[in-house]
Amino acid sequence: MARSRTSLVGKSVLITGAARGIGAALARKAAARGARVALVGLEPERLAAVADELGPEHLWVEADVTDPEALKAAVQRTVETFGGLDIAVANAGIAPLTTVYTASAHSLARTIEVNLIGSMLTAHAALPEIAKRKGHILLISSAAAFTVLPGMSAYCAAKAGLERFGDALRLEVAHRGVTVASAHPTWIDTDLVRDTEEALPTFKATRKQLPGPLGAFTSVEVCAQALAENLETRRRRVFVPGSVAVVSALRQMVTGVLAEKVAMAVSAKRVPQLERDIAALNGQEFGKNSIGAQAKNSPAA
Repeated sequence: MARSRTSLVGKSVLITGAARGIGAALARKAAARGARVALVGLEPERLAAVADELGPEHLWVEADVTDPEALKAAVQRTVETFGGLDIAVANAGIAPLTTVYTASAHSLARTIEVNLIGSMLTAHAALPEIAKRKGHILLISSAAAFTVLPGMSAYCAAKAGLERFGDALRLEVAHRGVTVASAHPTWIDTDLVRDTEEALPTFKATRKQLPGPLGAFTSVEVCAQALAENLETRRRRVFVPGSVAVVSALRQMVTGVLAEKVAMAVSAKRVPQLERDIAALNGQEFGKNSIGAQAKNSPAA
C-alpha cells in the first residue's frame, strides 16, 4: 500500500538547533522541497549564513530552547512572516563528556534541560499554531532512547524520555488532526559526535566495537533525507539507518539481563579508562560545539 504524503511546497517549517549539523542539513532539504523554513538556535552568524544560503523567503531567529518566552517569540515571528506554522522540528541538543560519577550537577541537569525539556517546550510553543493547520511535530530523539553506553547516562535518559513524551503527545493531539513522530538516529557525522570522540578516545574505541548499525557512522545528508521524508509521510518513527528499527523492536533483549552481563564485563575495563580520559579534560564537560551547554543567563554563557 502506498504511503500517504503531504507535499512540503508552501509549508512553514520551524527547526531548532538549525545552525549546524542535522538541523542545518534538514533545513536545506526542506527548502529544496518547497518549504519556507524558520531556523532557530543560539549561533546568529551561522543561522544567518544558512538562511542566506536558502534564500530571502526564509528566516532565522536566535532563541534558547529552554527559554519559553524566546520560543514563543520565535513561533510568533514565524507566523507573522509565513502566515502560519505547519511543522515544528525539535532538534536542538547537547552531549556531555562525563560519567555520572565525574559530572557536575550542572552538566547532568543541563543535558536533560536542553535535550528533553527544550524539546517539550518547543512542541508546547508551536502546538497552538500547528493545530490550526493540522500539522506535524518531529522530535529528534536517538537510538540512545533504547540502548545504553557508559558516558551517556544523562543523554540516554533525555532521549528515552523524549520518545515517551512523543508517544503520549501523539494521543493527546490526534483529535486535532496533528501528527507526532520521533526520530532515532545512531551515530551521525556531526560536530556533536566528532567533539565527543575527539575528547574521549576510549568512547570512540567502544563505539567502534558496537555491533551492526549501533557502531556505524551515517552521513548528515542521509540522516536529513530520512527526516525530510518524515515531514511529508508523517509516520510515527524515523530510524537512521533503517536497520535501527530492528534494534528498537528488540530493545528488551538489547538492555536485558544477558546483554547487560556482557556489557558489565566490558565496562569494568572501559569505564576506568573513560574516566581517565575525562580527567585529562581538566573540567571540560561538553564539546566545543555544544553551544547550549550554558544557560543564556549564566555568567559563563
